Amino acid sequence: MNNLNSVLLEGNLVRDPEKVLVGSNGSVMGRFSIAVNRYYKNAKAEAVEEVMYIGVQVWGGLAEGCLNYLKKGRGVRVVGRLRQERWTDKDGDNREKILVVAEHVEFKPENSEKVPDLRPEEEMPFDEEVSL
Repeated sequence: MNNLNSVLLEGNLVRDPEKVLVGSNGSVMGRFSIAVNRYYKNAKAEAVEEVMYIGVQVWGGLAEGCLNYLKKGRGVRVVGRLRQERWTDKDGDNREKILVVAEHVEFKPENSEKVPDLRPEEEMPFDEEVSL
């Protein structure tokens, strides 16, 4: 059984998404970063803003939709799972980073724009019953 690995984030794109072709079959991956803000008061009752920058990967049709609709500054809600990447850099040091592999991305509308709800093609709606 898999352990729970699920994340929900809301933030704004730090830069335009980047398209990456992966593998010999040319699978499409998109990647972008979002800034997620947290506001709180410290022990002295001073307002504090904390910002986290989170890398996001999207694949296939979801990637195409994000590449078409998202631009720097656009607000998004991302649902997905965490993934850890590990590698050795050119100096031989071990490196790692955590990113989100998105399974669902919602865009905050700009003005009166109708925004699509993008999900991977294989995802089934909740109202359909599935027998195993």
